[in-house]
Amino acid sequence: MMRRVVVTGIGTINPLGNSVPEYFGNLDACKSGACPVSRFDASVFKTRFACEIPDYDPEKFQDAIDRKTARKIDLYAQFAMIAAHEAVQDSRLDLTSLDSSRVGVVVGSGVGGLSSFENEMMDYVEGKEPRFSPFLIPRFIVNIASGHIAIKYGFKGPNFGVSSACATSTHAIMTACNEIRCGHADVMISGGSEAPITRTGVGGFNSARAISTRNDDYKTASRPFDKDRDGFVMGEGAAVLVLEEYEHAARRGADIYAEVAGAGMTCDAYHITAPLEDGSMAARAMALALKDAELGIGDVDYINAHGTSTPLGDVAELNAIKSLFGEKAYDINISSTKSMTGHLLGAAGAVEALACIHAIRDGIIPPTINFVTEDENIDYKLQLTLNAPVHRNVDVALCNNFGFGGQNASLILKRFVK
Repeated sequence: MMRRVVVTGIGTINPLGNSVPEYFGNLDACKSGACPVSRFDASVFKTRFACEIPDYDPEKFQDAIDRKTARKIDLYAQFAMIAAHEAVQDSRLDLTSLDSSRVGVVVGSGVGGLSSFENEMMDYVEGKEPRFSPFLIPRFIVNIASGHIAIKYGFKGPNFGVSSACATSTHAIMTACNEIRCGHADVMISGGSEAPITRTGVGGFNSARAISTRNDDYKTASRPFDKDRDGFVMGEGAAVLVLEEYEHAARRGADIYAEVAGAGMTCDAYHITAPLEDGSMAARAMALALKDAELGIGDVDYINAHGTSTPLGDVAELNAIKSLFGEKAYDINISSTKSMTGHLLGAAGAVEALACIHAIRDGIIPPTINFVTEDENIDYKLQLTLNAPVHRNVDVALCNNFGFGGQNASLILKRFVK
């Protein structure tokens, strides 16, 4: 029998909060995390706003990351360590009695230490002494967040990073679950982190015409399923889950948020940035997740959609949902929390998995905010949970994330029952 995997700790830092309670509270309050970019002078760019973590200062998080370490590591790794610290504390793991060789870390990032790489290269091309920092390589590689977390806590089990664009942290959680299922670990720390709000990040996505340019109304710029959507809003931050083999969690009397019931992944094999219009491979990823979880289409109560607020992506995902679930699709609440957090790229899946846990634990479906105008290509008979949260009993939640390169990942979380 496959070993069961449960969630016993959660942590986050993102544009809606520096902790899980703050994040959940602002989801319920329908808060937008969008603000003018403060990390650099964005005045020359078509997009001059993003969803930043307000007034971020690593000094506020010295239990998670000391001053010396903070100076040596990129923002994305700082965010990962802060989220991991909250999750580990929340799990109440006794670090003195754990078999550290049975505890691993899989935390992913889509772009890693982008600001560190960018800043060093700009110093070089601007004619300064061509001497790079000895910390440059370890600052920007995508596996280093997992390494720093393991070093802080002494976790000696499986340890690596995952990178698959916007599907990254969903793939990371899947992979971590499989380490437990296959008996390679008893506890895995998993999630994603991203700090992409840089000149390279904004400039690159502007050139790709992927992000909104609604500078005059940035608070409502992320508007999934709305006719006037014009691209996603960049976000930053991290989310981390403590995943644990059920019997291991039960023996220590751990509180269980939810069970990770199943996962599915596919590839469109179609285009580097555009999705298949019919959503067929996204639908297959969801179907594989249901099969893995031994659930049927009638069991799903809530779907946290990838819902990036792009013209093609939103329609393709809803097509996928309708093709898989048929008439049952109309019984499912669907929402995109990216309308509030922005798109955290490689961290999106983990941040949104926490939103699913909130729905399961607290019976609150977070909404898709900023909806104004109907799009003739979208079926509004679907329960898209527009502009206000919905109170509903949620036993099964499905989380979708799709990345550049055509990578599709679906994760199923369900209410834990012994």
